[in-house]
Amino acid sequence: MDQSNPSMGRFISRTISFLGQWFGIIVIIALDLVLAFFAFKLFKMGYTPLGIVFVLIIAIISVAFFVPKAHMFKWMAFGLAAWLLFSIFPIFYTVYNGFTNYGDGHLISKEQAIQQIERETYLPEDSRAFVKWIAYKSTSNDYILWLKDDADQTMMARMMESSEAEKTFAVETGKHGVGEIDAEGAPVSIEGYQRLSSIAASTDKNLTTYRFGEPEAPIFIQPDLRVGQFSQLYVYNSAENTFTNQKTGVVYFDKQGTWTSRTNQKLIPGYTAGVGFANFVQFIKSPGMRGPLATIVAWNFAFATLSLFLTFSVGLLISIIYSGPKIKGKKLLRTLLIIPYTIPSLITILIWRAMFNQEMGIINKMLIEVLGIAPKWYTNPWLARAALLIVNTWLGYPYWMLVTSGALQGIPGDVYEAAQIDGANGWQRFSKITLPLLLISVGPLMIASFIFNFNNFNLIYAFIGGGPPIPTATTTAGYTDIIISYVYNLAFASGRGAQYGYASAISLVLFILIAFMSLIQFRFTRMWEETSENV
Repeated sequence: MDQSNPSMGRFISRTISFLGQWFGIIVIIALDLVLAFFAFKLFKMGYTPLGIVFVLIIAIISVAFFVPKAHMFKWMAFGLAAWLLFSIFPIFYTVYNGFTNYGDGHLISKEQAIQQIERETYLPEDSRAFVKWIAYKSTSNDYILWLKDDADQTMMARMMESSEAEKTFAVETGKHGVGEIDAEGAPVSIEGYQRLSSIAASTDKNLTTYRFGEPEAPIFIQPDLRVGQFSQLYVYNSAENTFTNQKTGVVYFDKQGTWTSRTNQKLIPGYTAGVGFANFVQFIKSPGMRGPLATIVAWNFAFATLSLFLTFSVGLLISIIYSGPKIKGKKLLRTLLIIPYTIPSLITILIWRAMFNQEMGIINKMLIEVLGIAPKWYTNPWLARAALLIVNTWLGYPYWMLVTSGALQGIPGDVYEAAQIDGANGWQRFSKITLPLLLISVGPLMIASFIFNFNNFNLIYAFIGGGPPIPTATTTAGYTDIIISYVYNLAFASGRGAQYGYASAISLVLFILIAFMSLIQFRFTRMWEETSENV
């Protein structure tokens, strides 16, 4: 920059700053427009809650960048937007779903459900049916049908949604571009159209969505490829929000997202609708609430606690053993001990599952040879739980070995020297110095590990599927089920399809129950106070 002309330098600086500001404004406006487009599409598709989230994200970004008093938050805006989209929204959406019937049969909006039900057709007694048909397709996706009825009479019909004004054709050579006629009486070719083979016509999904012929006697192709002058089976009355069966006269009333007759006949599909506390009432009244829930909750806490204790203890023990300076080859041994941590957990679980096989597993074969016993790992509740803890210990100890090895190196050596001078033995040095100082540094990781094991669905499901089953339970429940696998069984493996709303309601109930129990535990153990004092 020319130092002899400071005014020119200031002008260039202001220009660069001005252009930079406008560039930033343009980028933010473009981002808002993209997000607005996604929000519009979500609202149009019926995903209103997610659309509202995108609107809130637009508001957060716009306020942070365009309101002068909020400029200090502009670099936080994107983090807040991501937090809202990926953390807050799933929580509130789960709560929202808990009060709806969202699930199989109720996955779409009301408008989409009405459209699908209105597509149902039937063949009146005085209507014409066709025993053979051939389809012709144009490059603009217009269709023509050649049809033959059971009286060997033929006709041609164009789809009603065609852009052409003329709707019917005479089957005569030379008229309307119709070529030669085959032995069945169908045109071999039609100008501007391609004759579809039977396979191509049967796989063309568009043919079943269009109507052909005249409006007063439309012709439909059913999904099962039957063709005839079908009539609409269900007619919707928007004023009363009901469907009427044109064939039987039965009226279907909207009952919490499902059109149901007075004889409890239901139309499929329904739509996502609010059901109030129906999901919660269903869960509280269900046999599963009175049966295995207490057993499952108790085992869930025991499983998470014992898994944490065993993995931490084994990992710490190995770290202490190989922390001594006189151990030879400890780097190689540590590397070998980390191997379980490097193998994908699913593969390890399946390997252990085969090893614990009651008939062919290597563990039982060895026990038979040595002790003459063959434990029933998969049918005895306590042995099944013990096997789970063994597998989880194998999966988790390498993590704690790595964590505690690093934490032990951070403890000053002069502390141990002073304790040894004071006459402290090995156990006293471990219990009074090593363990307390170690727990301060790894305490948050222990909490995270407890939470992980509390929701360790993969291990339960892949190893034993929650079994063995609880014989007194009237729902799908096993002795090794934890809460998350139990919820999965109730909501998705009960034979009623995927019931997301019901699953959300169960999750909320169990969350409140567990939170209450945890608060009682924190209150009596004063965990928070002790943690804060140590820190």
